[in-house]
This record gives sequence, structure tokens and C-alpha cells, in this order.
Amino acid sequence: MRGNLAAERTLPPKTSLARGRPSLNSWRHGSGMSALLRAEWLEAWVDVEAVLLFNTIMQFESIKVFCDLAETESFTQTAQVNCVSQSAISQTISALEKHFKSLLIERSKKNFRLTTEGEILYNYSKQLLEVYDTIRSRMQEIRHVISGEIRVATVYSLGLHDLPPYIKRFMQDYPEVNVHVEYRRANQVYEAVLGNTVDVGLVAYPDQDERWEIVPLRKERLVLACHPQHPFAKLQSVKLKALDGQKFISFEPDMPTRKALDKLLRGQRVKVQHVMEFDNIETVKRALELNCGVAIVPQPSVKREVDQQTLAAVPLDGEYFRTLGAVYRSNKVLSLALKEFLAMLKKPI
Repeated sequence: MRGNLAAERTLPPKTSLARGRPSLNSWRHGSGMSALLRAEWLEAWVDVEAVLLFNTIMQFESIKVFCDLAETESFTQTAQVNCVSQSAISQTISALEKHFKSLLIERSKKNFRLTTEGEILYNYSKQLLEVYDTIRSRMQEIRHVISGEIRVATVYSLGLHDLPPYIKRFMQDYPEVNVHVEYRRANQVYEAVLGNTVDVGLVAYPDQDERWEIVPLRKERLVLACHPQHPFAKLQSVKLKALDGQKFISFEPDMPTRKALDKLLRGQRVKVQHVMEFDNIETVKRALELNCGVAIVPQPSVKREVDQQTLAAVPLDGEYFRTLGAVYRSNKVLSLALKEFLAMLKKPI
């Protein structure tokens, strides 16, 4: 690629320019050149500069595509992240292999693996992209320009109930920024963050791990949610011990909120009957509305149903909260837009 670019730095022979290429000084002063010749010379010079700029941008795009593929290990996900077809991803990788005269990926239906040459290209390309991101971020900070794109992955309860007002406010304050939100299970949020398919993940009870950084957001009070006709609905508050033996509408066992609630109940020596288990808050609420049992949920997640009187939210006797956090990959260069987004998420609305 760069060899071709270097060759193109010489002014191309266009029409009468081919017979004798004047220097830039001669063009500036007009010596020995007619107005028509000067115009042709300038047009050719602009064409070359445009080609150089275009090729440089395309090289960065190709490198980014390769790094995305190395991290996601999926042509489909890489295509989605870069908003192109899988065919375009394959062509980009083939072009890189042709340029470096090396096989970069061992193609197999079962396994995805970088070759030794691919590992070398990935490691140096990541450094290059990080430097480029740092330069771009600093340039924006100097010019006080907040633009670009933020890719967010969030668990359902946080994304459906907590996030919308923040997105609305952020888009009003920074209309030049596009925010893309995906709803996923907690383990998938972490995978997306590590795979660099998103910029930031929003989770409950964030796990400590050296591979990502955690930005504490806030705590949400936990309440007992039940049908308005349930006996608990008439109480001013309910003790955890009163839940012993109750039919529970629960999250699935591997979900962070379920693990935290199980630990809480064990600490009080309370055993409940898990009659239904779901992977998101919306289906939990639908089961509660059918009076199939009770559930401990974050208070904001049932506000609408309580206002509509389809559910009751009874305070728990004690101080029990769900912690929320934002996670992003360690060593990630944060754009100015992402910094402002995280700062906003930490403030109450």
C-alpha cells in the first residue's frame, strides 16, 4: 500500500504537464506558464492530494476491520460493527494478505485463529489505532468539538428503564453524537466490551476484572413487587424473613442480580420457591401481573406498573440496593463524547 502511495506522490503527467513539470514556485509566480496550464497543474496537484488522503483513510479502515475481526473472531459481528457486508470484510482481509504477502488468518469452519504474521499485524495495528484515537480525541478537546458515535451494550432492566432519559438528554445536549444501544444479557455485555464491538457496557453488580475498568454509577433501592391483590400489597413494609416459603418469580440462576438476591436471602436463612425463572425484567413483571408469585426488583423498573396499578411495590424492611456500573476495556482511549456520556450517567436525572 505505502509503496504505491509513495509512487503516486509524483505529479501525474496530465495533458501538456507531461512535457515538463513546473515546480510549485513556478506555478505560484506564474513564470513560463499560461493561465490554462496553471489551472491544469493545480487540478492535477489537488487530484493527487485527494488520492493520498483517501488511501490513507482506507488503510486505517482496513486495519480497524482486521483488528475487529481478530477480537470478535466473527465475520458476521465484524460486518455489523463496521456497517458493511461479510463479503466486504473478506475482501479487506484478502487485500491485506496480498499486500503483506502473508496468510493472516487460518480459515476453518470450526476454529478461528490468527497466524504468527496475523498476531504481529494485530499487535502493531492496535498500537497504531490507539495512537490515532488519542490524536483525534485530543484534537476534539482542543476545538471543544463533541461528535462521533458511542456504542452501548446494556442489560435489559437498566437499558429499558434507567437509560432512556439519559439518552434523550445527551442527544439534546450533543446532537452531533450518534448513540447506538444494544440490549444483552450481562455475560454478553462483558464479551462485547472485551471484543471491542461496543465502547461501554452498562451492568448491575459489575464484576471486578483487570481486563476492564469500572465506573460506579449509582444504587437502586430494591422492593418487593407483587400483584395488587396479593396479601403483601397491603403492608407498609415487609421483612425478608416473611418471604420464607413464598413462590418467587426469579431471574435465571447465572444472572448477576439473581446471584446477589440468592446471597441476600441465604444470609437471612430464607428459602423461597423459584416457580418461574426469566432472563429479563419485562417477563418477570408479566408473570407478577398474573399473580404467579412475588419478586424482589429494582424500584425504578416497576414504576410504570405501580402508577398504572397493575403491580404493587412494597418497601423491604432494611436498606437493600442494586449497584449499577459502566465498564469499558482497559487501556481504551476514551473519546470526548464518551467521557461526557459517562459523566452524565453518574448524575441523577
